[in-house]
Amino acid sequence: MMEQIMYKADRSLVAARPNDDSDTNEPHDMQLPRLVATNTLPFRRTIRRTELRQIVPLADTTIYDMERRGEFPRRFNLTARCVVWDLTEVEAWLDARRQASDSAQLKRAPSPDVRQRKHRPVKAKPLS
Repeated sequence: MMEQIMYKADRSLVAARPNDDSDTNEPHDMQLPRLVATNTLPFRRTIRRTELRQIVPLADTTIYDMERRGEFPRRFNLTARCVVWDLTEVEAWLDARRQASDSAQLKRAPSPDVRQRKHRPVKAKPLS
């Protein structure tokens, strides 16, 4: 089944081969195209708010507060109504946060004292 599936690029290579009736697997003198993997894009990618929400699971107000304090990459306006973030800056921020979390540099928020609640106070356990 898998041998019957032939992709479009493979079909063009088969069509480019000389049509001889030999069943041998001898290599032909045809040059195959080489695909070069590049890790860097030739342009800087920007993301809008909806994409940022998918990448960074924080509320908008939290992101805006962190931007104001200088703890998150700043957004910039492309037009009067279009705000974007630089994707490389956001990914670098995520990597830095991961490293800080792994090295225990980020302090966790303390658990709230539930005994101080005004509504639904915690009942004291009876002494046995």
